[in-house]
Amino acid sequence: MQLTTAEERNRLLANCQREAIHLELRDAYAVQNEAERFALFVATGRYQGADASDRQQWLDLIRSVTQAGKRVRRARIVSEPVTDYIRFEWAGTAYNVEAGEEVRWLPRRLASQIALPGNDFWLFDDTTVIFNVFTGDGNLAERQLTNETAAVELCRAAFEAVWHLAIPHSEYRPK
Repeated sequence: MQLTTAEERNRLLANCQREAIHLELRDAYAVQNEAERFALFVATGRYQGADASDRQQWLDLIRSVTQAGKRVRRARIVSEPVTDYIRFEWAGTAYNVEAGEEVRWLPRRLASQIALPGNDFWLFDDTTVIFNVFTGDGNLAERQLTNETAAVELCRAAFEAVWHLAIPHSEYRPK
């Protein structure tokens, strides 16, 4: 595996031929550019981050990929009751869906029999995986890129198993 960057992930997403899939396994993330929006959400209960420039750049990327006929799917495994961070993510996910991303949620209690990789990941066109490795407090430690067949197969199988059981965003309500 080699270390990589967010810019490389975005390049792979923009240039994928068929599909990009993303699996999230954590109940909280310490994303630096979301800290102020998250604090405001916790204080008010309202999501007010859709027009932030970094958020708009991401949604524009998703929109350009999906409008080109490529599929972007995201699944999130969440503990229930959910954390404030998951409530924050859920509140902002409508914008991802509007941009063309398909999103599903799987309560963690339903994931016990799924073989999962140890870290969140992106998989592009069944050829390239980027693992997002986080510290215990939710900060991104590193991104690991690999084309190893075993990693690709593990990620594909795990994602599809989660996707099969998960609840579409329009039907899921955080508990």
